[in-house]
Amino acid sequence: MTKGKIILLNGASSSGKSSIVKALQTVLDEPYLEAGIDKFLFMLPNDYLMKPHLWHQVIGYETRDTGGLLPKVGNHGHQLMRGMHRAIASLAQVGNNVVADHVLLDKLWLGDCLDVFAGYKVLFVGIMCPLEVLEAREKDRGDRTLGQAKGQAGIIHQNCVYDLEVDTSKLSTAECAEQIKARLQEGEFTAFERMRATGQKRNNA
Repeated sequence: MTKGKIILLNGASSSGKSSIVKALQTVLDEPYLEAGIDKFLFMLPNDYLMKPHLWHQVIGYETRDTGGLLPKVGNHGHQLMRGMHRAIASLAQVGNNVVADHVLLDKLWLGDCLDVFAGYKVLFVGIMCPLEVLEAREKDRGDRTLGQAKGQAGIIHQNCVYDLEVDTSKLSTAECAEQIKARLQEGEFTAFERMRATGQKRNNA
């Protein structure tokens, strides 16, 4: 059985990942299942989403001296993301194509992806956006904790090598989706292999 392909988008909160996922599902020739981070976070009991002392066991935040909120992943967060990575791999193992938006808040998560997705075709896409644009979007949305974007922006792309980067401050959602589709059609996705070859997995262990 031929394994399905995986499109993995990594970007900060309010960078436009979710909109790009929906656009990709519309423009891609084959069906792609959506299996991103929000899908898995919302599997948690409602109390863990609504009560700060429980949410901090998933993903807590500390105020930085320079401003913004520094993410601190709790045990439940690590466990949930390990499950998410393996669920994506299981879907692809039996032939499903998967598109997933991620927020790689912890270097352990990247290392786990390099482990779990070995042997799969993974198109790794960096969703870029300047901090001032992220902060403006975060404020306009009204459903995000102010300071998240700033805290994530400084760490979200650390240690990452991408097959493609798209800037959502310069391109529309549709244009980003078309660029990703074009890169997908080119084939030869090597970002994960390059990170493994340079010891990224060992650095993240």
